[in-house]
Amino acid sequence: MNILTKTADGSNTLFNEIIGEHYHSAHGALQESKHVFIKAGLEYVIDKNPGKAIKVLEIGFGTGLNFLLSFAHCEEKKINLYYKGVEAFPLTIDVIEQTDYNKYIAKELWQKFINNYEKALTQQQNLSLYCELTIAHTTLVNFKSEDLFDIVYYDAFSVQHQPEMWTDEMIAHACSFIKPNGVFVSYAITGNLKRAVKACGFTIEKLPGAPGKREMLRAVKQS
Repeated sequence: MNILTKTADGSNTLFNEIIGEHYHSAHGALQESKHVFIKAGLEYVIDKNPGKAIKVLEIGFGTGLNFLLSFAHCEEKKINLYYKGVEAFPLTIDVIEQTDYNKYIAKELWQKFINNYEKALTQQQNLSLYCELTIAHTTLVNFKSEDLFDIVYYDAFSVQHQPEMWTDEMIAHACSFIKPNGVFVSYAITGNLKRAVKACGFTIEKLPGAPGKREMLRAVKQS
């Protein structure tokens, strides 16, 4: 069962009773998503690829917050966004609506997401002139794609609560979907994670932590 919880910045998240952890940082769901995945991830990639379409792969689609902020940012900048989420246990539309994330994006973008979320679990959906969304209803270990992505948002539950998502094999599998010069970003930064991404041919930048608590990792794949 998922319990709606208010985080320190006033935004909501969910507490997953089975896993024993929140979907986002209790210190600030919105702040974490903006800091780790948008500012240090999406904006960084856009700056490195001016005028180009951006392909994002998110491991752990969850509540959809990272997607919604990415969607809004690319709509504002008129950048084509091809977004694929991987989610083994998709939330129901009713639960997603309870998050009140509609407060953080334009009303019409929220409505397009809500109207197409369930359909995106089975096939690609065009949410706008600039955005395509697909959510693969599968585990990471079983995920396959012929596409390569400019950026991977690695947003699984923490290694303490979901260690199988942080093995060298899983990290290498996720990194295999990234283009040369593409980026891997995660809220987590551990010695094991750094060694795993380095072994996949990435260079690592340690960046300031999200407000309140979490550090983060950005790694760039060498060409």
